[in-house]
Amino acid sequence: NTSSIMKLSMFESPNCLLSRRNRYQFLATFLGKPKCNSCCSQIHFHNFLVNISTFSHGVGIGWMSPVMRDLQSPESPLSFKVIVEEISWIGSLLGIGSLIGNLLAGFLQDRIGRKPVLYFLAIPYLCFWLLAYFAQSVEYLYAGRLLAGITGGGGYIVLPIFISEISDAKIRGRLGSMVMLSVNVGVLAGYILSTNVNYFVAPFFIIPLPICYLVGNLFLPETPFHLINKGKLGAAEKSFRFYKNINEGDKTSMVEFEEIKLKLTKEQALKVNSFNYKDFITKPAFKGYATAMVMLCSNQFTGTFCFTTYMTDIFEISHASLDPGLSTIILGTVQIVGVCATILFCDRYGRKFLLMISSLGASICLAAFGFYIYFAERYDLSALGWIPLVLLTLEMFLCHIGLVGIFFVVLVEAMPARIRSVAVSAFVVLLSCFVFLTLKIFPLCLKNWGLDVTMWAASAVGLLGFIYFSLCFVETKGKSMLDN
Repeated sequence: NTSSIMKLSMFESPNCLLSRRNRYQFLATFLGKPKCNSCCSQIHFHNFLVNISTFSHGVGIGWMSPVMRDLQSPESPLSFKVIVEEISWIGSLLGIGSLIGNLLAGFLQDRIGRKPVLYFLAIPYLCFWLLAYFAQSVEYLYAGRLLAGITGGGGYIVLPIFISEISDAKIRGRLGSMVMLSVNVGVLAGYILSTNVNYFVAPFFIIPLPICYLVGNLFLPETPFHLINKGKLGAAEKSFRFYKNINEGDKTSMVEFEEIKLKLTKEQALKVNSFNYKDFITKPAFKGYATAMVMLCSNQFTGTFCFTTYMTDIFEISHASLDPGLSTIILGTVQIVGVCATILFCDRYGRKFLLMISSLGASICLAAFGFYIYFAERYDLSALGWIPLVLLTLEMFLCHIGLVGIFFVVLVEAMPARIRSVAVSAFVVLLSCFVFLTLKIFPLCLKNWGLDVTMWAASAVGLLGFIYFSLCFVETKGKSMLDN
């Protein structure tokens, strides 16, 4: 009948994530290897998702935000006292750990492959929860937070590369956006967990996740790009057939693989992929650097990650009338909605449009939030105590549809192929440095400038980002991963 024909044609569309060609790319990104491929309604899932590492990382971030407030109170679940200075280190050491994870993943991913690096990510995260559970002093929390950062930082390096190398251009943006979707789902889960579950019970909910992740990753093949570069052409062809869901008898669909193989093997033979400083000073390279730096500054200095980490504290000092815990959970939900919107729109409307809307909208909301705080400190605005939640909700949504949701997608696409691995790794390392910097200085800005001036400064950064994206950014939607 007509409805059946429409459903069939929808699932055969190259833009559909569950089409025959795309479904294994989607499953590898989100769900692991399926047991059958007869049709999408018959798919049974064999393993946990690859993005479980980023989900778990998000849980740790979300869980720690309310916990840091509790550790300073007389009702602290731990036997030792934690002061404000130590809290700032607990918050910011995530950035140092992320930097270490960036360097390790960047150094190893081209040497031993994407898959072994992905496999390693579960180990430091498992140690984080064990240290949090057995904490006898603040140094346990320092070490645990550092190790959690290693998992997050390593994942931010290798996952975007892994996804870009297994996915088709038509769905690459949506698959790449799922990295941040899984992080934000984890953040919300962490908020809820810390609000409703005892400190010493929470680890028992989370520790099974990295264990399942370790098991699930056993069944995914290495990316065809990396296997070709290592001269393993037979394994590369099998990997390509798996991720594109191509039968052995389908010779027509293998034309793309032959083109990729020819290009990469020629580059290997001519040593084009070796570290040549001239590749780093080309015009496309500098355009990529500019785009990456503007995105990085807009992503971090609009305060998005700081808000996630210090959300409960912000609501307590913003004259909001709603419960800080409930408001935090609402904000966590909004982040997920924002990234879901990114997944729906980024391959349809392009990256430039989302980045422009995101940066301008965030700038306006931050400025308005600053003005509210300014007047609330001078006049009685208790009747308008719902405004902080509304403004931060809108700001977080707008940030996550562009500046956050497609950050890693655009970072990978903006870099020329010859320097992509090194350049992406370098900028993610820089991102970790900025994470540490912003988490460390944010409480100081609140103390010395006040919340209103801090919001205005963040608004100015968003406005500058909007100007760059409007005038200078070149659309990367549909760009081939072999282009320089």
